[in-house]
Amino acid sequence: MCELYGVTRSGYYAWRNRGISKRDSEDGQILAAIREIFEESGGTYGSPRIFQALKRAGWKIGRKRVERIMRENRLKARAQKIYKRCPEVQQHFVRVPNRLVGKQEEGPNEVWVGDITYLKANQKWHYLSVVMDRWSRKIVGWSLGKEKSSNLTLKTLQKAVNNRQPKQGLLFHTDRGSEYLSHTFQSKAEELGITASSNRPRHMNDNAYMESFFHSLKSDRYHGNTFENIEELRKMVESYIPFYNQKRLHSGLGYHSPVEYESLNNAN
Repeated sequence: MCELYGVTRSGYYAWRNRGISKRDSEDGQILAAIREIFEESGGTYGSPRIFQALKRAGWKIGRKRVERIMRENRLKARAQKIYKRCPEVQQHFVRVPNRLVGKQEEGPNEVWVGDITYLKANQKWHYLSVVMDRWSRKIVGWSLGKEKSSNLTLKTLQKAVNNRQPKQGLLFHTDRGSEYLSHTFQSKAEELGITASSNRPRHMNDNAYMESFFHSLKSDRYHGNTFENIEELRKMVESYIPFYNQKRLHSGLGYHSPVEYESLNNAN
């Protein structure tokens, strides 16, 4: 074998007896830390978030080294395409303008956003309604139901109000679904002192933060798993939202979690 690879026997035995180099030893320790963070994220953190998490844990390490170690050990974040619903045409709803364009919130409970997504269990669709504080990306209310209706979205909004106790004048932005633009929902929002806002026609990006959350949820916990019933779906959501709020690092928040971002900025 030495002759085949063009090395001397003495050189081979010297290499074999040399032991693990200091850098290889360090790489092994870094890999163990990377694996722990990677597994805690459910296999959803790529090298940028892993790098930020290591820095926060006190590691002095370069981003390229993290990328190399993850690449060599085939640690790659899961990211899959999500099912996107095509909302049916609705004829009876309140016309609500987009009041979000050009608005920049400066603190919590100034702008909330809401949406509904579809989740399947046992070959049946179920519906997850969510309300997010746009300033911090924190999920402040959610409900899971078997029917897509104004009752579901109202239930979620009421949970969010109970959790956060916002002041009058909160702006609540949603898509143009009848679950939000119905007279029932709009009347209740007005009663709560909430100002309604909705997407412009054919402008899905108007509610991009909610689309991003649903993408994270489905990539992190939904795709690749099967759920026998709505209760299994509920347990998945119940476990994911605390992780998303308290631990998931958001690049748009300076690699802080929503809870940490609110704590840091409220302290200031």
